[in-house]
Amino acid sequence: MNRRQLLATLLAVPTLAALAGPAWSGSRLPFDPAAFAEAQAIGAPILIDIAADWCPTCRAQRPIIDSLLAAPGNETLLVFEVDFDRQADIVRTFDARSQSTLIAYRGKVETGRSIGDTQPGSIAALIHSAVAP
Repeated sequence: MNRRQLLATLLAVPTLAALAGPAWSGSRLPFDPAAFAEAQAIGAPILIDIAADWCPTCRAQRPIIDSLLAAPGNETLLVFEVDFDRQADIVRTFDARSQSTLIAYRGKVETGRSIGDTQPGSIAALIHSAVAP
C-alpha cells in the first residue's frame, strides 16, 4: 500500500464511523512506522498493543480490547499491534520493557499507558483517554 492509499484509508476511518454509526468498529493494524506517523499527523486516537503470542496476559487483554473497539464512542480508535518478540526495535522506541504493554495516544500526545492490565474498566479508561476530546 502506498502512502497516498494509506492516508486515504486513515482519513476514511472517521468518515466511516460517522456514516455507519455504532455498527462500525475500530481497526487493528500491524504496526508500521509510516502508518503510525500518518495516524498521529491527523490526530487519530491510537492504542499501541505490545504483545507476544506466548503471553497469557496478552491473550486475556485481546478480547477486552476487541469488545471495547466495538463499543459506542470508540469507532475511530486505531489499534497498532507490536510483536514483542519480532519487533524489538519498535518495542524499544516506545520504551516498553515487557509484553502486555498498552499505550494510548491522541495524535502525537501520549495520554496513558498500562502494563499487565486485564481489568476491563481500566483498559476502557485508557482507551477513553485517547478517544475523548
